[in-house]
Amino acid sequence: MRILIITQNEPFFLAENLRYLIKILPKHSQIIGAVVTSPSPFGKKESFIEKARRTYNIFGFQFFLFYSLKYLINIFDKNSKVKNVLKKNRIVKVNLNKNINHPESISTIKEFKPDLLVSILGNEIFKKPIINLAKKGCINLHTALLPKYRGLMPSFWVLKNNEEFTGVSVFFVDEGIDSGPIIVQKKVKINDLTQQELIKTTKKIGMDAIAKAIDLIENDDFDLIENDDSKKTYYSFPKRSDVKDFYNKGKRFF
Repeated sequence: MRILIITQNEPFFLAENLRYLIKILPKHSQIIGAVVTSPSPFGKKESFIEKARRTYNIFGFQFFLFYSLKYLINIFDKNSKVKNVLKKNRIVKVNLNKNINHPESISTIKEFKPDLLVSILGNEIFKKPIINLAKKGCINLHTALLPKYRGLMPSFWVLKNNEEFTGVSVFFVDEGIDSGPIIVQKKVKINDLTQQELIKTTKKIGMDAIAKAIDLIENDDFDLIENDDSKKTYYSFPKRSDVKDFYNKGKRFF
């Protein structure tokens, strides 16, 4: 099965997770390319300076300093670069000049003739032309137990809300936000993990879930789990008051 990944240039965790996914990918499947879109954690395209300023204003000095240093270190670390992981595994990297739903982007992706699209850290809402492009469909990883915690930064919100468990969900993408039918879901006990530890844990388990979903889809051997809208919760990007509450509850980012 020919797989095309749709992702973004996330500088902290993505390279390690892609490397792991490639290693555990079912033998019947092959990643033929990766379409890399621009990172946009605030839901819109912003300059680097604008993102840095907003991160500082919302999360504070300690958070800003930690991830700024991590970002600078990663600049010189070849293992942390998505493009190097793709190059080493002979996977074509494609940078889009238009949004994912633009006809030019659709045309570019069609040229690969993928059987399945896999969205990891996708930052745009997909419309029908991209959803229906591959014959096996389009799947996405969300690091929460859907239908709860749809939206942005579930690792932050489950900690802030003192949840005992979280998890990962791999689902077929529809035109909603994290609302498609679920193929694979795994539960994770949070314990006293920091947000960074929780991200690392759920991302790795998420790669296992993607690999399992790919295998089930290839063999047409899966029972879909309902992603019930009546039970959904949705969270957007935190405000400064949310971060203060996060700290007041004794939670840690790292």
